[in-house]
Amino acid sequence: MTPRLIGCDLDGTLVRSDGSISARSAAAVARAEEAGVPFVIVTGRPPRWLPEVAEAIGRHGLAVCSNGALVYDLRTEDVVMEQLLDVATLREVIVAVRDRLPQATFAVEYGGSFRRERAYNARWDRDNSHVNVVEQAALHELPAAKLLVRHPDIDADDLLDTARAALGEQVTMTHSSFDGLLEISAAGVTKATGLAALAEHRGIDARDVSAFGDMPNDLPMLAWAGRSYAVANAHADVLKAADEVIRSNDDDAVAEVLEGWFG
Repeated sequence: MTPRLIGCDLDGTLVRSDGSISARSAAAVARAEEAGVPFVIVTGRPPRWLPEVAEAIGRHGLAVCSNGALVYDLRTEDVVMEQLLDVATLREVIVAVRDRLPQATFAVEYGGSFRRERAYNARWDRDNSHVNVVEQAALHELPAAKLLVRHPDIDADDLLDTARAALGEQVTMTHSSFDGLLEISAAGVTKATGLAALAEHRGIDARDVSAFGDMPNDLPMLAWAGRSYAVANAHADVLKAADEVIRSNDDDAVAEVLEGWFG
């Protein structure tokens, strides 16, 4: 059945391995929107990483950013909803993780700006004017959309397991990469909660939502949606969890499914 709302991850799902969104995918998104079905980007990216994506797909609607912590209007370039990590929790989590993993390094994401320790390897934001290098105390001065933890010797799955053992249910933890990068949000905040809030606002039930993803941070969204799709290049846990496995991101798999619904 054709969904009433679509939630779609970006990197590794809609976005190709070369970082582009194909003309085919952009056209398929446009046809969904023309048919009256909102196409919602649901991503771990912060809002400041979305202008090029917004241009590629015609600035359609809203985006759930930072794994559900922020909702961003692609047309007005405004954050319209936020669920942040509070200062006390940030401090407690940093101390607890550093006690368990002394080699861990930290950064905090605000959506429009970013703070990191000097030792933190900011692979994508190193020369960005929105990035500030700070001492540890400055990492928990302000509420943040997301806390990022890197470790040089532990892969993402093992890092997630270690952090869960140390922190329990105090925060929401996930990852969207294969190297040692952990993403931490406020307790209960996930891609699913962000997308569910938008669906509720429009009077759309979860059973009428289809969702696409590739990494563990997509799992809550895929579990919540009435129909879930994993691209072929997805993490093993996502391939097991999805209702259907489609072709890879480099094969424009999301576009192929949208074309089946909207022509």
